[in-house]
Amino acid sequence: MKKEISVGGQAVIEGVMMRGPERLATAVRRKNGDIELKLTPFISLTQKNRVFGLPIIRGFISLIEMMKIGLSTLNFSAERYELDLIAEEEARGKVNKKKGKWAEKASEIASYVLAFGLAFVLFGLLPYKLADWMKLSRQDFFFNLFAGCIRIVFFVLYVWLISLMKDVKRLFRYHGAEHKNVNAYEHNSNLQISDIQRYTTIHPRCGTSFIFFVLLVGILFFSITDALVSQFILGGPIPVYLRLGYHLLLIPIISGISYEVLKFSGKNLKHPVVKVMTVPGMALQRITTQPPDDDMIETALVAMKAALDMDYSEHKVTLLGI
Repeated sequence: MKKEISVGGQAVIEGVMMRGPERLATAVRRKNGDIELKLTPFISLTQKNRVFGLPIIRGFISLIEMMKIGLSTLNFSAERYELDLIAEEEARGKVNKKKGKWAEKASEIASYVLAFGLAFVLFGLLPYKLADWMKLSRQDFFFNLFAGCIRIVFFVLYVWLISLMKDVKRLFRYHGAEHKNVNAYEHNSNLQISDIQRYTTIHPRCGTSFIFFVLLVGILFFSITDALVSQFILGGPIPVYLRLGYHLLLIPIISGISYEVLKFSGKNLKHPVVKVMTVPGMALQRITTQPPDDDMIETALVAMKAALDMDYSEHKVTLLGI
């Protein structure tokens, strides 16, 4: 029997962030082996506001919240990791010239712009251009099916390529530690490291599965929308850039629907249709989650216990703040 209180999170640099009912807990493992823990009070807007808690709407709100949380916790873990790098350089007698605050901010903004720009080209512009080049603009369903398949191929290739990087592979091991802990908790396991290690790194509510649902739901939803636009508004083929423009505006609805599908699948895992729907996302988790070591399991366990307001005093933890 699964627990009623849900918990989940994400891997960060040398650690894990877990989200509980009322707070976030980010645990990172420092080079000296110590675990540092940061607690942040958090209650979703979907719980505070009735409108934001409505189906479809709550999915998009949750997506925005998790993006914001993800960036802030990644930045926090990067700062802690950088402290170890600086200490190592100083130990070797190297002088570390720290960037000024404005230079750091400019570098951070530039990296975000580059990341979003690359995502727009790979998952937006290029698939549509290729579908148009294939002369599919007059066939709305086949246009979106082709563009959608291209997006999926690009996404899988991107994930596979970055998984070959040493740092990313380690991040994916912490992702595996997060999933093992959540699976152990949801199945009422004794939360000991050796017991947690027995559980799988695959979990149906993973963000990887969510992205796959977005890509699949988008094919169907965009096809229906395009058919209505071409038949009743334009009376002919839809120009590529117009199609791309309003498809981007429809992403909140797509993400909302995908969230509801993921939520339904998490509660009905034994349903035959759900089993088929979750296959692609869970298969991709074979790449995005990797077997963790015991230290990684313990780090994720501390984060999970702290997020759920459980006792974590048996672990050596330094609390950085609340």
